[in-house]
Amino acid sequence: MVSRIEGLAISRRKLLVGGGLGAGLLLAWELWPRRYAPNLRAAPGETLFNAFLKVGSDGRVIVAVPQAELGQGVYTSLPQILADELGADWRTISVEPAPVSPLYANRLLAQEAVEGELPAMFEGLAKWWASESATRSALMLTGGSTSIRAFEEPLRQAGAAARSLLCKAAARHWDADWENLDTRAGFVWNGKQRLSFGELADEAAAMKIPGDLEMRGGSEDRLTGEPLPRLDLPSKVDGSAQFAGDIRLPGLVYASVRQAPPGAGSLLGIDRSAAEKIPGLITIIENPSWVASVASNWWAANRATEALRPRFAVEGTEVNSAGIDRALAEALAEGDATSFVSRGDVETAPEGSTLLRADYAVGFAPNAALEPLTATARYADNHLEIWTATQAPAFARDAAARAAGIDPDDVTLYPTIAGGGYGRKLEMQAVEQAAELATRVGRPVQLSWSRIEETWHDSLRPPARASLAAHLGDRGSVLTWRARIATPPTSGEIARRLRGKPVRDVAAEAAAVAGAVPPYQIAAVAIDHVPVAIGHPTGAWRSMAHSYTCFFTECFIDELSRAAKIEPMSFRMQMLGDNPRLARTIATAAQLGGWDGGGNGSAMGLAAHSAFGSHVALVLEIEVDEQLRLRVLRAACAVDCGRTINPDIVRQQVEGGVVFGIGAATGTPIRIDRGLPTALGFRDLGLPLLSQSPETIVELIVSDEEPGGVTELAVPPVAPAIANALFALTGKRVRTLPLTLAGA
Repeated sequence: MVSRIEGLAISRRKLLVGGGLGAGLLLAWELWPRRYAPNLRAAPGETLFNAFLKVGSDGRVIVAVPQAELGQGVYTSLPQILADELGADWRTISVEPAPVSPLYANRLLAQEAVEGELPAMFEGLAKWWASESATRSALMLTGGSTSIRAFEEPLRQAGAAARSLLCKAAARHWDADWENLDTRAGFVWNGKQRLSFGELADEAAAMKIPGDLEMRGGSEDRLTGEPLPRLDLPSKVDGSAQFAGDIRLPGLVYASVRQAPPGAGSLLGIDRSAAEKIPGLITIIENPSWVASVASNWWAANRATEALRPRFAVEGTEVNSAGIDRALAEALAEGDATSFVSRGDVETAPEGSTLLRADYAVGFAPNAALEPLTATARYADNHLEIWTATQAPAFARDAAARAAGIDPDDVTLYPTIAGGGYGRKLEMQAVEQAAELATRVGRPVQLSWSRIEETWHDSLRPPARASLAAHLGDRGSVLTWRARIATPPTSGEIARRLRGKPVRDVAAEAAAVAGAVPPYQIAAVAIDHVPVAIGHPTGAWRSMAHSYTCFFTECFIDELSRAAKIEPMSFRMQMLGDNPRLARTIATAAQLGGWDGGGNGSAMGLAAHSAFGSHVALVLEIEVDEQLRLRVLRAACAVDCGRTINPDIVRQQVEGGVVFGIGAATGTPIRIDRGLPTALGFRDLGLPLLSQSPETIVELIVSDEEPGGVTELAVPPVAPAIANALFALTGKRVRTLPLTLAGA
């Protein structure tokens, strides 16, 4: 088994070399440099304090944010952490994206990527290795609901360090003990005396940081926990915010692209004469796997690309839904599995128990981002500039360099805010294409995929099938639990694409079954992954594997509760003695939603999940009309995400996650024909409209626990809650996503 982190493969064999630690390897590792100077640049009138903070002479506080703003609010919540520790005035805070640097590596995400990939005795070493590799390769990644969890501590340290320096500088002016001074509202205070941050910035930044940083205490004048207004909204409302498609450069031209279906061969031919009739066309650029039209405006470029009617060679068997379904079914029934969780004896039936089984299936799910993949590129004097929204800036820089045939050091990346796409902005095709176009055209090029192209080549969540079995005790206790899950190993596939490597052998991975361990007290549990090659690329998606493993688990729990003749909420609560936080969220959601027990005809469903260091429970009510169309009417969601930085942003993400989950659970199934989805755009995906969105209530449970993730948290329980409500309402158990009563 191999765990893949950028530029690094950790195998059992490598970790066992040299008596388990590999002394020579560790020695070489220690010789690598460990200290990195900030490469954040200060403009005139700004003073650099550290990798996360600059202070302007006018009192502005500029925070460098190392995570991509996808709409999840990191341009507010992360600066809020630093501003709170610094004692800044929120009205003076501004944000800029952090440059590529080891100082901004997402070490937590790297550590979580190796969890479960190795025996427990090696997990500590694996996490250390992953963390060090992430730092030294500047592994900047946004994903896994890690932004707050990964960067709260470094941001607090950055704020505390700057606060101590500002107090030191102020103490010189007053001949005071700096440790007795305080900061608030953008000033250093000594009784009624005060000096602004801007007045002290230059002097303070030249001082030495104290050896022991003391974090702020008390509850007065604190920003943490306050529903502060989002910093990114005003510019989005007035139109001044710049997305990748808003960049304007002298001499800019526009491009539209048409690509080969996944697995297809090279470009066979185009109708060049038809495209050349389109007014505004400048040139046509051919690549073995795509063709692009470049024009004076994007509309002309896209019309020309459509007129080209490119033809691509097909290598091997064309991929279609029937073949994908067959591969998943065969893998589930007969494929070789790797066990990632094994505790207790799941094979021997406990005395007096009853064995229950159920099979489930989920189909592809679209990202359907409002903003299609877009990149603007300018090439001159062997130097390339790229403007794009990316969740992996270092990888985007490297991808652009490969496409242009230059060194990564000769590429400057300007990360922009993204128009949605939780996982979609990990893909690099538009960056590579824009870089190649700019070098070949000799002018700045802005490439935007059309909606059709975005739909056809969306990085879809992988399909999955699962076979679940459990032994039910005579008093309704779950004694054993086995889950066998067949699905493509998407995380490994993403990692190879990020590094510009072809997809190789399919290997089992823990990420493919993340969230499959029930959050309940069950003595014997086994979780197996059967990797499947389906011939169609898959990608990151909001909540990734949790979106289908929670569906499997919570639907099966509901089935077990019915078999035990125990009300579904009570059935769950009796197994949560060691998970009181989840128990409280379930009780809270039930109260909020007016849970009626989920009996026959109730139209209410319940589901819960623990993930990303947080806990969530959802109660919702549905209706089904005469045409068997399903609609969610009300949703009540309780969340325990630990200490909350900005409650309004948490609520926004939970509400958005519920709607996102509804879209995936009730949308139109995605079918593949000749290597491409049959859908052409939003209308074909059957996504919910605003008028169809449910009334949603969100309750945040007050907690002093460490912050957990929330951006992806509310998505997983939606589908099982709807499926459980469908059973309560109709008596029909639907075990397939997207949910449909047709044929059930």
